[in-house]
Amino acid sequence: MEKIKKLFGGIDLTWKKLIIFAIIAGVYTAVMAILPITSDTSFEDITVYFEVWILFGITIIMNSKSPMDSALKCFVFFLISQPLVYLLQVPFSSLGWQIFGYYKYWFIWTLLTVPMGYIGYYMKQNKWWGLLILTPMLLFLGYHYSMYLRRTIYYFPHHLLSAIFCFVTLLIYPLCIFEDKNIRNIGVIISAVIIVAATVFSLFRPLVYNTVPLVNNGSEGAKFDNTYKVYLEDKSFGDVSIEYDEGLEDYLIRAGFKKGGKTNLILEDPNGKKEIYEMDIRYSNFDIRKK
Repeated sequence: MEKIKKLFGGIDLTWKKLIIFAIIAGVYTAVMAILPITSDTSFEDITVYFEVWILFGITIIMNSKSPMDSALKCFVFFLISQPLVYLLQVPFSSLGWQIFGYYKYWFIWTLLTVPMGYIGYYMKQNKWWGLLILTPMLLFLGYHYSMYLRRTIYYFPHHLLSAIFCFVTLLIYPLCIFEDKNIRNIGVIISAVIIVAATVFSLFRPLVYNTVPLVNNGSEGAKFDNTYKVYLEDKSFGDVSIEYDEGLEDYLIRAGFKKGGKTNLILEDPNGKKEIYEMDIRYSNFDIRKK
């Protein structure tokens, strides 16, 4: 624990070290975004979500020398790292330079690091109001924990490392930021309540991916109507049914997938003839092809 605590106030964070840190963070994140093997894994999460960037921000805050030093270092860190993430992706992305359209979202957060870094510095004073400053970040981290846990349940073990990371850091922050025993204990209790609430929510509100795998006379060449039967080879993947769509004025197969992975969708005509479609189901998309 002492080695971990050093991260939260035991580093001589010079501007040179900060800039190197920002470059390394930006390069690593870009690589995780570029590599196809990281898709739908915990390693890709840093390219979209905040849990690791929260750690970076708190580390900078806790190793700064004043509120203004904290604000400026947080701002410069994100001002270097985030554009670098997109710049390195330009040669590898079909969007080319247009990929910087996604940077607008992160630029807003970069501007917000100035007040957040300034206010966050007061966590170092080891007073009760430091816990008030930290709690919104704990809640935000709890949201991430719930999101990753639901994804892990849906498509195990995808995003498991991210869920564990959020779980651990929720407990580490109050333990390592505060020296006062009472403040530290209250912080751990707040984190524990967040963890329990997020876990219960994730277990009772699992992810369901609602989509349309096939349309009559669609791109896959499937032809069917309400006299056909449709089902999944492994029913644990979810439910499928044939419906008539008024807007489309044709039949389609509607699905509610309860987990990710590979299974077969089977379409059976009134005479018992079957057409089998291989499916690779993910969180918000799928691949399907006729066998």
